[in-house]
Amino acid sequence: MSNNIVAILYLISALLFILALRGLSHPESSRLGNIFGIVGMLIAIITTLMFKSVLSYFEIGAAILAGGAIGTFIALRIEMTALPQLVAAFHSLVGIAAVFVAGAAFYDPASFNIGEFGSIGKSSLIEMSIGTFIGAITFSGSVLAFGKLQGTVSGKPIVFKFQHFLNSIIFLFIIFLIAIFVFNQSPTVFWSIVLISILLGFLVVIPIGGADMPVVVSMLNSYSGWAACGIGFTLSNNLLIITGALVGSSGAILSYIMSKGMNRSIISVVLGGFGGEQTNISSNDNSDKIIKQGNAEDAAYILKNADSVIIVPGYGMAVAQAQHSLREMGDILKKNGISVKYAIHPVAGRMPGHMNVLLAEANVPYEEVLELEEINHDFPITEVSFVIGANDVTNPAAKTDEQSPIYGMPILDVEKSQTVLFVKRSMATGYSGVDNELFYRDNTTMLFGDAKKMCENIVKSLN
Repeated sequence: MSNNIVAILYLISALLFILALRGLSHPESSRLGNIFGIVGMLIAIITTLMFKSVLSYFEIGAAILAGGAIGTFIALRIEMTALPQLVAAFHSLVGIAAVFVAGAAFYDPASFNIGEFGSIGKSSLIEMSIGTFIGAITFSGSVLAFGKLQGTVSGKPIVFKFQHFLNSIIFLFIIFLIAIFVFNQSPTVFWSIVLISILLGFLVVIPIGGADMPVVVSMLNSYSGWAACGIGFTLSNNLLIITGALVGSSGAILSYIMSKGMNRSIISVVLGGFGGEQTNISSNDNSDKIIKQGNAEDAAYILKNADSVIIVPGYGMAVAQAQHSLREMGDILKKNGISVKYAIHPVAGRMPGHMNVLLAEANVPYEEVLELEEINHDFPITEVSFVIGANDVTNPAAKTDEQSPIYGMPILDVEKSQTVLFVKRSMATGYSGVDNELFYRDNTTMLFGDAKKMCENIVKSLN
């Protein structure tokens, strides 16, 4: 296949990837965006397989079949609640793939047309080193993020003295090793860069608490893109460079948007913990506070006598898989002439867009799903706010308690509603470890129990 045809096909793939990102920016066009991405990737793979440098179609085909089978198995079995950790796991695979490709190019540079072992061009060594560095950080950081999201590792931030100083020293040491590697091309230095970068990835994610995990997942997505981009230069593959840059830049922009939505600088999210240290204090100070507790029948009576209802979904809804019964409840209310809207916080759940995906799965109309900036002014004129599993994103302490770890984070103003119905399993704190002041407000009624069962019982009472 001529270079001109390859360039044209790669350009078509790149355009389809751009259209895919465009489509994924809105739920209504997300399916079409996925189709664009799939077609673009098929064109890219088929074009790459037509290269004369391909040595064994059998080995490549076996790898594609094995990877496709594993991916299909995971996709069929994965729960919607586990999507955040699945995304983190996939990011780790992209990172380690970048490291492996860099290692292959280092030990067999002739196959990549970048020289001979021990005499690789300096520009190729720089590209290889950067791809290795970012890939190794992405791998270890994603593995730790997966553990925090899965619950195998504590979600609380682990902070110690001189932590940022230590990370800075390690970062500068890696830069020093890269400079040495470029000049002496030592395998020992190469693997030192890999191992120390893996260590830095762990150290960067360890101090990050649960409330920041959506931003972390987005940042790791960006890292994986830049790792692929760096390796694209090593392979002289224009499409890999373009695709990596698209993923890296879009992930970085999304991380910035989410950090802004939390009223935090993106640097503080990457370098510092968020919550966790004050968990014990907040949990012990509320023993004498009074809460109002209700049941499904009480909630149904309040809801059917309201004129307007705003539903605020959170991770608790995802865990209980309550989105379908929640939509059924909303449909019943709308049939009775009640205005129903859904309020989404930018960091609700544990992955960017987590709540939007779940509501779309339950066929909730897109026009009823509103972001924080669009919906917050409606709470003061809303009769009932129905909070289902959302905790930190509704906590008034973010506006009133300067000592709170979440102080300054924009929240959904549900406390301004006439009545708040709060569905929760228990009085346990949210993922950030901060007790929610909303539980003790006079206009709040707590509905304890499994979110799905609670919604199903409310539906029965409404009928």
